[in-house]
Amino acid sequence: MTNGAQAASGAGSKGAGALQPYLDAVAATLEASMCLQDFASMEVERHSKPEVEINSGKEVLLKPLVVARSTKEKVLIEPSINSVRVSIMIK
Repeated sequence: MTNGAQAASGAGSKGAGALQPYLDAVAATLEASMCLQDFASMEVERHSKPEVEINSGKEVLLKPLVVARSTKEKVLIEPSINSVRVSIMIK
């Protein structure tokens, strides 16, 4: 874990143990979804655009994943073949 993640998790303070499994799950899910590759556009020749943004086809989008600690703290990870969108909701 990086120093920034340790600071965000409140390492060394009360309740840090309850937050750590959530942060570990987010990190593992992000690592798994970051297996990206170059993918040329199916519509425009010689262009490579983030598929998660343009939604050119269902075959290049993967299933969105939600890692939630509570209803007010969750991370939405939307992977595609060549990009990943991450949305973070915190209280």
